[in-house]
Amino acid sequence: MARMDLDTSASEPYGFLLQAQLAVDEGPFDATVRELVKIRVSQQNGCVFCMDMHTREARRLGERQDRLDQLPVWVESDLFTERERAALGYAEAVTRHLRVDEDLWENVCKQFPDEVERGHLVVQAALINALNRLGVPMEMKPARHADA
Repeated sequence: MARMDLDTSASEPYGFLLQAQLAVDEGPFDATVRELVKIRVSQQNGCVFCMDMHTREARRLGERQDRLDQLPVWVESDLFTERERAALGYAEAVTRHLRVDEDLWENVCKQFPDEVERGHLVVQAALINALNRLGVPMEMKPARHADA
């Protein structure tokens, strides 16, 4: 059980974060790339709740298990597209509080030429970090699943 039920104790601000996530989910950002970003950032931040939720969602969307298995080492893997690599590189830099240098940003712009989709990538990276920063200290745990 989590330390605090944010749906109750902070229903309005927490609800706004969830509404923002819904807006990104319903936007033009490619669902596969979106879930990979959520999973990779959640791996880096150690958020078991988000890891469980987003790996399940990725598999529901048709993501292959071998790609999920290699996501922690995506830089060395041959299983990810240039577009996915650009998104993952951006998300990792943001998560690690690194400067997004010109080369990385130019690659993101090349791989995501639609500024609206690129904007959703930027918001997704920030948003999953914010959600992880709630899930980890509140010790949010995934539900036990029958298929586990």
